[in-house]
Amino acid sequence: MPVDFETFLTERRYLKGISERTVEYYRDCFRQFGNNPTPNEDYLKQFVIRMRERGMKETSCNDYIRGINAYLKWAGFSLKIQKVKEPKHVLPTYCEQDLQRLIQWKPNDWHGRRLHLLVLCLIDSGARINELLTLRWRQVDLDNMLVTFDGKGAKQRILPFSIELRRHLYRWKQEGAHDLVFCTKTGVALTHRNTMHSVVGLCHKLKLNVPERSLHAFRHTFALNYLRRGGSVFHLQRVLGHATLEMTRRYVNLTTEDLQQEHERVSVLSGRVR
Repeated sequence: MPVDFETFLTERRYLKGISERTVEYYRDCFRQFGNNPTPNEDYLKQFVIRMRERGMKETSCNDYIRGINAYLKWAGFSLKIQKVKEPKHVLPTYCEQDLQRLIQWKPNDWHGRRLHLLVLCLIDSGARINELLTLRWRQVDLDNMLVTFDGKGAKQRILPFSIELRRHLYRWKQEGAHDLVFCTKTGVALTHRNTMHSVVGLCHKLKLNVPERSLHAFRHTFALNYLRRGGSVFHLQRVLGHATLEMTRRYVNLTTEDLQQEHERVSVLSGRVR
């Protein structure tokens, strides 16, 4: 690896405030990149070719490219790797019927109530799963129905939640005295993997269609329904904690049904132009 890579990481950690998870992301990028202190344009091209030859998907390649480009800019190189063109896919979401079945589910034990509350939080807030798994009660203002999330890059945002979610949060708080909102009975934090398995298991139990990236699909679903109900894309950017509006737009893939309904509303032939 380049000899000044550790300096790059130190500055990112202490000057940019990146998380340890992001530090590991950069390390992974350089494991892929290899040890070349003076990369040239041909080496950068071969770096991308090697990833593609190993069968790496376009999105994964671009994740590594972003990390290497950040280093190249920091190190003063006039080089930049072009991103791989990604196919345009409609992001996975839960349908309205499946959401209602999740909301109306009546668990009969402690673990079920914890899982149900987690799902309700995902549906109501649009939060990242890691933001919920690290959420502490001191960040939840039940009186004013506000929650403070610690997002990516140590960026905090304060968001409202619904009266209905407050009711569930209040009941859950009475069941335990641990600092974390979502944890084991002994106060240990839940893992991403076990949480994913629990959510997928619940979906199978309720005979729902499980979308790809089952946990993150709640975030996509929140974004889509936010706009369907008249929310502003600018407000949505704040809610999701995105640095740019372009990132927010990637979350908003209106379905064919949405387009059909809007077309019927504006079509001259339909006679419903307002």
